[in-house]
Order: sequence, then structure tokens, then C-alpha cells
Amino acid sequence: MFHGAIVAIVTPFRNGRLDAPALKRLVEFQIRNGTSGIVPCGTTGESATLSFEEHEKVIDVVLAASGGRVPVIAGTGSNNTKEAVVLTRYAKKAGADAALIITPYYNKPTQKGLIAHFKAVADEVDIPIVLYNVPSRTGVNMTADTVARLSELKNIVGVKEASGNLTQICDILKNTSPRFCVLSGDDALYFPMLALGAKGVISVVSNVAPKEMAELYNAFVSGQTARAREIHFRLWPLMQTLFIETNPIPAKTALAMMGMIREEFRLPLCGMSDVNRKVLAKVLSALKIR
Repeated sequence: MFHGAIVAIVTPFRNGRLDAPALKRLVEFQIRNGTSGIVPCGTTGESATLSFEEHEKVIDVVLAASGGRVPVIAGTGSNNTKEAVVLTRYAKKAGADAALIITPYYNKPTQKGLIAHFKAVADEVDIPIVLYNVPSRTGVNMTADTVARLSELKNIVGVKEASGNLTQICDILKNTSPRFCVLSGDDALYFPMLALGAKGVISVVSNVAPKEMAELYNAFVSGQTARAREIHFRLWPLMQTLFIETNPIPAKTALAMMGMIREEFRLPLCGMSDVNRKVLAKVLSALKIR
């Protein structure tokens, strides 16, 4: 259902508020450079700091700006199942193509609890759902067996897998239908996961280098594996540097350096250290990203 380089888009702010004009420009920049889809209100979009009203506004702006040219997978997860249902219901009403739902953070539910959580949302809202597993941010890992069981529900269509565990990733790919959409949630594993059978990536790096990330996918699926590997290693320093501090701090800083957005974060996130800022600037310069 979904494939290629899909951007987990940042949420630009200006004077503490959503900068809707900047967000529209970012969407256009992505589509112009070949991005296969857009995820608003994910981790990279600072979703944990958005009010319900802001969350809805970000989804609305991205949907309007994209105009149906690429799929929009709205982040609608929460550590409160009822809130996840409310947000997912809004995404459906607004016209999103799917919802990306993170495992509940902080609560640390059991695997049984994870199944009950996702089933509750899927039962309440008839929209394609992409599971999101990122244990480094949530404190809980969704196992391959749990993903396989959830994949049997008709509207759970894929997973953004960011455990970094290739054994788990192989188990997911082996134990789910070929129709189930496995997407890398880790830019560094984008190329390796394509080789294993994944359909693409939901990417932080695509915020800064959308054309190159799209080219990597296109090269791979056209059989140009050596070319895809070349792009992977050319982007490797950027893949590392965009996580030198907590995501999305480096990505938003890079976009500000490129003149795309104002360099503004919502607390508790803050600006980069001077040392890391210099490292980021050097990497961008080497890749000729302005």
C-alpha cells in the first residue's frame, strides 16, 4: 500500500505557534523532490508537545498542501487509548490516507496490552493503520509475534519498525503476508531493510535530502543495487549526524540552515550545542545541501 521514501515531516514554529506557511513550503519541497508520502504529527513533528487543536491543524495543512498528490499518513498515537481513538477519528474525517500509531509510551504495556490497544483503535476507526514500534523512545518493544498477530486485522496494513533489531525485522517479514507493508523507521537501516524485503522508509533524513532518499529507493527497485548502495553510503554521514542530538533537533536546525524554516523548538527540546552545530554544517556543506 505504501512504499518508497516517506518523510516524517517536522512541525515548524514561529513565536511559539504553528508556522503554517512554512509547513506548506516544506510539503511542496518534499513533493517536488520525489517523496512518496508525508507523515505529519510523528515523533519528528514534535507530536508530544502539540495540543489537540494544533495536531488537527497540522494534519489539515499537510492534507491541503499535498492536494492528494502523495499519501498522507497522519500520526495519531497516544499512551491513552481513548486519545488515540479521538485523534485517529479526526484523521479519518479530515481525509488522511492512513494513521501511524505509536506503541503507548511511558505506560510500558505488555504484549497483550499492545494487542488490545491497537485492536481497540482499529475497531473504532475504519482507516488503514500503520503500527509504529520505536522502543528507544517509548520504553516498550512490540515483538515480531505481536506484529504478526495484529497484521491479521483487516485495517492494520503495515508497521514502521524502528527497533534496530535485524533479527526481529527478519521475523516480521517472514511471518507476515507479502501484502503487509514493512517500513524502516531508521534511516540507517533503510537500504538493508529494502534488501530484506521492506517496502521503504518513514524518514527523518528525507526532511533534508528528499531527492537523494527517493533516488535510493528508485535505484533499488529498478535493480540498480550498486547505485542504491552508493547513495546509502554517500548519505551515511547525514544519517548519523541528524541523530547527534535528540530528533528532531538536528533536522530542524539543518532546515533552518537551508532557509526553509525558523530555528524554533518547543520545550523541552532546545537548540543544538555549538560543537554539534559545526559538525552538522560541515556535513551539509560536504553534501552540497544549502
